[in-house]
Amino acid sequence: MLKKLFKKADYKRYIADDSHFSKTLTKNNLISMGIGSIIGTGIFILPGIVAYSTSGPAITISFILAAIVCVLAAMCFAELASTFPVAGSTYSYGSIIFGQFPGWIVGWALCLEYILGVAAVSSGFSAYFVSMFNNFGIHLPHALIGPFIPSEGTYINLPSVIILILIYFLLKRGVQSSAQMNTVVVFIKLAVIIAFIIIGLFYIKPNNYHPYFPMGGMGVVKGAALVFFAYLGFDVIPSSAPEVKDPQKNIPAGIMISLAICTALYLIMAAVLTGMVNYTKLNVADPVVFALKEVGLSKITFLISIGALAGMFTMMLNTIYGGSRLVYALGRDKLIPEAFGKIDEKSKMPMTSLNAITILAVILGGFVSMKELTSLVNIGTLLSFVFVSIGVIRLRRRTDVPESGFKVPFYPWFPALSAGLCILLMTQVSINSWIASFGWFAIGIVIYFIYGYRKAE
Repeated sequence: MLKKLFKKADYKRYIADDSHFSKTLTKNNLISMGIGSIIGTGIFILPGIVAYSTSGPAITISFILAAIVCVLAAMCFAELASTFPVAGSTYSYGSIIFGQFPGWIVGWALCLEYILGVAAVSSGFSAYFVSMFNNFGIHLPHALIGPFIPSEGTYINLPSVIILILIYFLLKRGVQSSAQMNTVVVFIKLAVIIAFIIIGLFYIKPNNYHPYFPMGGMGVVKGAALVFFAYLGFDVIPSSAPEVKDPQKNIPAGIMISLAICTALYLIMAAVLTGMVNYTKLNVADPVVFALKEVGLSKITFLISIGALAGMFTMMLNTIYGGSRLVYALGRDKLIPEAFGKIDEKSKMPMTSLNAITILAVILGGFVSMKELTSLVNIGTLLSFVFVSIGVIRLRRRTDVPESGFKVPFYPWFPALSAGLCILLMTQVSINSWIASFGWFAIGIVIYFIYGYRKAE
């Protein structure tokens, strides 16, 4: 039984199975995908809220600390992705390096991340969409703009459902079409962010930066734990490996360049925001909009809504894309029904997997309140980061694998430090989220032993 549980997957078989994908994605496509996945509504919300609650103006240092943790994990991803350019990302790496059961556990955790993540973002998209219409005096029917809670008069979150269906049809057209759309929307999002930064520079008051450390060094560290999650999303890039031209070079470059760009934007955005308005006033749901109103620029706040909608659109697009490749990989290995691991001959897409991810996201985004579920995304993500970091250490001990196009420097210290810091951040998640996560993993274990253990080779 133990031999079966820890049977390591053959990466050569994965590469052969994934050869049906069309290799169309370039380095620029991956950079755009990374920026599209990382920068969402968080850049318009987190800098203000975290500055108020923990860091003060020193939130810029919090972003730097969080970036260091994220870059360590990203380097581990880059080495594994360039060594094994296969679909499934962390799940596939876990199966190749640790064995079938550990791979399933991390794959099951990622399913939680992708499905809940896209559903939660679709709910946020709906809220911004409705708010923007309200500002123009157009009020959508209350029954159609919330989850199924009849006591509150809401029955379906229709904007959430519609945007997910539109994304589905876009992805159905093929990876190149969706990559082109992603690039266009990323440019719109970046234009809005840069416009805010340039405008905000003229309204900075140096006095707002004093005191710089109002809550001391620990406030900065706590702030780093909170803003760390603003960097998540780059792990979608390795999921695209079978569809990337020259993946050994382009995947590491895509991960690291997109992270560098996003880090710079987060730092500048946070510095401008806390310079425009004193951090003690930023405990609001929309701190960027609030800052513009405080300096007398309320007429251009619609720009923020456009940027936020663009950010959420690209996040959903890339998350559904990555999730469909994960489900495909699980089906490819027969841990779930094989139909999920089939590639449509005409579109060169895993259509059954794409259909499944979209249907689940529509149900959750359209009918379920996500308030109590979103924090579960963090646990699944951090667990996958721990697997990847330790996986690099295990990988270097093997002699039967191809040469990697990228290697984590200062081995084994950087991978070990990455794993330790991710575990430390996992301790910051609430006990309720841990209880819910154990329930999710229990369901996954039952499914594995009832189906996957018997069917998988």
